[in-house]
Amino acid sequence: MSEFQDFLKRQYAHVAVGEFKLGKFCEAQSLYEQAVATYTHGFKGAYLLRDPGSDKGISVIFWESVEDMADNESETYQAILKKMAPLFAHSPDVFVYEVVSELKPPESQLETLEKVL
Repeated sequence: MSEFQDFLKRQYAHVAVGEFKLGKFCEAQSLYEQAVATYTHGFKGAYLLRDPGSDKGISVIFWESVEDMADNESETYQAILKKMAPLFAHSPDVFVYEVVSELKPPESQLETLEKVL
């Protein structure tokens, strides 16, 4: 029965779309990684995407619940975000999405991909 309840439980994605000042993406990436390293309970993973050749990016952070997102906004996390704020060209657009579908390659394809990478 717990597998069925786990199936019904939804994850959430915190998505931020933004642009950094010219040449500031790498500095922002370092701060992003520091901020993510502060996360504890409920954190399921994070991706930072970059538009090649630009300072535009998208952050996608996965959480077990919306409450876990809020609970992980520690003082250390807030201090890191404060350092990052002046690096933005303008305030990022932030969204929270419910993860309604997760698709993974079949196990054999996944093993092949892991060998290649």
